[in-house]
Amino acid sequence: MNIFRSTYHYLLAKIGSIIYRHPSNKLFVVGVTGTKGKSTVIELINAILEGAGKRTALLSSVRMKMGRESRLNLTGMSMPGRFAIQRFLSEAVDKGNEFAIIEVTSQGVLQHRHRFIDFGAAVVTNLEAEHIEAHGSFEDYRASKIKFFRDVGLHSERHLKTFLINSDCKDNQFFADAVRGKGRIIFYNKKDVSELRIKTRLIGDFNLENIAAAIAFARSLNIDWDIIKQAIEAFDGVPGRLEFIQRVPFSVVIDYAHTPDSLEKVYYTLHDSAKLGKKKNVGIKPGKLICVLGSAGGGRDVWKRPVMGKIASDHCDSIFLTNEDPFNEDPNRILDDIEQGIPEDYKGIRKRILDREEAIRMAIKSAKKSDTVIITGKGCEPYMRISRGKRIPWNEKEIVTRILNEQRIEVK
Repeated sequence: MNIFRSTYHYLLAKIGSIIYRHPSNKLFVVGVTGTKGKSTVIELINAILEGAGKRTALLSSVRMKMGRESRLNLTGMSMPGRFAIQRFLSEAVDKGNEFAIIEVTSQGVLQHRHRFIDFGAAVVTNLEAEHIEAHGSFEDYRASKIKFFRDVGLHSERHLKTFLINSDCKDNQFFADAVRGKGRIIFYNKKDVSELRIKTRLIGDFNLENIAAAIAFARSLNIDWDIIKQAIEAFDGVPGRLEFIQRVPFSVVIDYAHTPDSLEKVYYTLHDSAKLGKKKNVGIKPGKLICVLGSAGGGRDVWKRPVMGKIASDHCDSIFLTNEDPFNEDPNRILDDIEQGIPEDYKGIRKRILDREEAIRMAIKSAKKSDTVIITGKGCEPYMRISRGKRIPWNEKEIVTRILNEQRIEVK
């Protein structure tokens, strides 16, 4: 970003804080950053705080919550600009909330949307390659995440600031070095959850990391352990994140996975769940893995398309390639790029169906008892983004539910 655009965004952030009279100094603001898991960590922290009787506001890619009121985030941005965050914080103060939990993105940091907010705590979940073309390199992407930590350390006027860092994140030391001497540093780890023997409803090692982050934050506030444990064990998950729409006679799951690392973890998790189901008879039985796959959208991160194709070929018995968010790019070109990663000797079923709803329908129709259909890329996003800035309303869960109901009628 050139100096003129950077200055422009910086001034917008400063003016927004002035207009709304610096609302963050009347709240405890938590910023959660990282490549994956941000929305889940935010919701877990919110559940614990609510369990402790606190009034909370949250802003994530999934929703905007203000006390007991909640609505979907329809902006298309996890961290909206143009005074939106300061306005959100101001409303949180006016409605008597004590805490505000905010998703912090790398591109939001580049545009200074985190500035002039007095964060009380900053959390980093993990770091994997994403938005490489937007930032120029992984190192630049990482630098924007670290900048959030550094700026909180330097500029937040909170007396005691807490920095929570996943020790499994391979770049954890960069974050610790950025804030050393600027506040309290707490390292957390998924092993912490295993040792505590919490009966969570969430599956997957990555969710253990998310739970560990929430526990570490809650303990930094000295919240009673029984409250923490009860909130986590009652937590059902975040819409569109490994969300089971159906479990029998075959499973249908939707997930937001839009990076190679997150895609592979989702596939591994579903395989592990199938083994667990067979062992403990919890309703998830081993069968074929049927995958509906797009990519992360047109015009960006082209490098990861063939990588995701290769990952799918390693894990999926059937691959249904389909549209996701093409923006201004030819969606067929996107599928071509994904197919480059699928080996010619791939022995599973491979189909290209550009119409996403039809691809989902055909994938579900092909499923047999004990199979798992996993549909990735959209999660709970409310739109599909196409050319010339147009957006088509989209609700993956509703579409999947309707198709399942249609096919039940056909069977009868």
